Amino acid sequence: MNTRWNASAIAKLGLLTAVALVLGYVEHLLPITGIPGVKLGLANTVLLYALYLLDVPSAILLMILKVGLSGLLFGGVAAMLYSFAGGVVSLLVMILARRMKGLSVVGVSVLGAAAHNIAQLAVACFVVETRAILAYLPVLLLSAAITGVLTGLVARYTFRGLNAASAKESRSGNQKPKETQR
Repeated sequence: MNTRWNASAIAKLGLLTAVALVLGYVEHLLPITGIPGVKLGLANTVLLYALYLLDVPSAILLMILKVGLSGLLFGGVAAMLYSFAGGVVSLLVMILARRMKGLSVVGVSVLGAAAHNIAQLAVACFVVETRAILAYLPVLLLSAAITGVLTGLVARYTFRGLNAASAKESRSGNQKPKETQR
C-alpha cells in the first residue's frame, strides 16, 4: 500500500485496526499467561502484517490507532502511556530488524516483543521512580522470547495462507470466460 490514502487504503487500515482491537480485547478478557504484565501479543500479528505486506507508514498509523483506541476502550491514560512507549520502541526495532538479511518474521517478532517489554519497564522505572523494577526484566525477556515466537509463527502461517489465497485468486482472475476469449 502506498502512502496515498485512498478509500481502499483507509478501509484496509480500518479493518486491520478493528482486528487488532478485537485481539487485544480478547487478551484483556482472558489473561492466558497468569504472569502480571505478560500477554501473548496476538494484536502484534496485525502490526506484523502491516509491516510486511503493506508499508511502514501504514504500520505506524496502525500502531497509533491500536494504542489510542485500546487505551480509550480498555485502559486509561496510564495504560496508553505504557502501551505507546512499548509500541513505538517495538515498531522501531521491528522496522530495523526487518531490514536485516536472514532474519525471519519470527525473529522480528521476538525482537519486537523484547523491545516492547523493555520500553514498558523503562516507563515503569520512571513513573514509580525506582530501578528495583528492573529485577523483573529477566521474566519479561523470557516471556518476550516465548510470546514473540508464538506471535511470529501465527504471522508466518497467516502470510502463507494469504499468499496461497491471493495466488489462487489471481489465477482464477486471469482466466476469461470462453465466450470472450478470441
